[in-house]
Amino acid sequence: MIEVKHISKDFVSAKKYPGFKGAVKGLFSNEKVVKHAVEDISFSIPDGEIVGYIGSNGAGKSTTIKMMTGILKPTGGECLVNGINPSKKRKENAQNIGVVFGQRTQLWWDLPLSESFSILKEIYNVSDEDYQEQMKFLNRVLELEKFFHSPVRTLSLGQRMRADLGAALLHNPKVLYLDEPTIGLDLVVKDNIRDAIREINRKYHTTVILTTHDIEDIEELCSRIIIIDEGKKIYDGSLENLKEEYGTMRTVTMEVKSVEKLQKLDPEKEFGTTPEQCRLELDRENNVCQVTFDKHQIQVPQILSCIMELTEVKDVQIQETELAEIVKAIYRHGNGEESKC
Repeated sequence: MIEVKHISKDFVSAKKYPGFKGAVKGLFSNEKVVKHAVEDISFSIPDGEIVGYIGSNGAGKSTTIKMMTGILKPTGGECLVNGINPSKKRKENAQNIGVVFGQRTQLWWDLPLSESFSILKEIYNVSDEDYQEQMKFLNRVLELEKFFHSPVRTLSLGQRMRADLGAALLHNPKVLYLDEPTIGLDLVVKDNIRDAIREINRKYHTTVILTTHDIEDIEELCSRIIIIDEGKKIYDGSLENLKEEYGTMRTVTMEVKSVEKLQKLDPEKEFGTTPEQCRLELDRENNVCQVTFDKHQIQVPQILSCIMELTEVKDVQIQETELAEIVKAIYRHGNGEESKC
């Protein structure tokens, strides 16, 4: 459905100089500054897949989305959406896509929501029969009928996001771009929107590209994620592979009978590890022993066997590295070697 081939996007601006003299100098200077927003990114997305497209602020996510929607023209490379070049055939491409930008709305501020939908119906040439059928579906999954005749300016943030999502889906697009669709929403509304996205994908086999800083959105909706940093792709694969490749650390928390008997335990000598590969923490007040370790160096049974030889273990909890921590580490370092956690 989507084929991105080595696309790049540069923004060129006049060089700025500090102070009053710098401002005067800038009037007569031809020096330019080139900002590489996206550099040589390639990926393909099949029909019906939900993909998380994530990165830190300024990484180039929205710029890539704008190139895929035809808003921006790539400096280099090529992008095809359902066989169409978005920047060359913008109207034809617009018939196949729906877009929701969390910070912007495509609805008319002072008109009732129903009027906005009627205008969009005419813009996209949706027939009366298809419009009625689609509205039944949207009312069911997004509950639009509760505020359908209210002016858009009177809607709450959650209601407006549901309305924007409904507007993007009115013409039943083959591809749906969601740029921060749950920003600022409460937990209940977030769950409702996630459920709606899943239902839309299931019923219509809609391809969904999701950019978000909410890791729960990624875990709930996406089977695959693409991570970019400073305009470059640094990961493309499944959540499971991401956790396996970068989430190497596990934590075993044990409630024990006597923490004092573990005070002389040296993980380096016992397991032949370095301090980075295994560390021991003791909570004497609650009789809790916590071992954080590299799962590629030690196995859980080894740790349990060692602890149980020294004291009785009453309870055990095993925790994998959370996806949020893995992604934050990747954002900080921008590569796979240093960002393992």
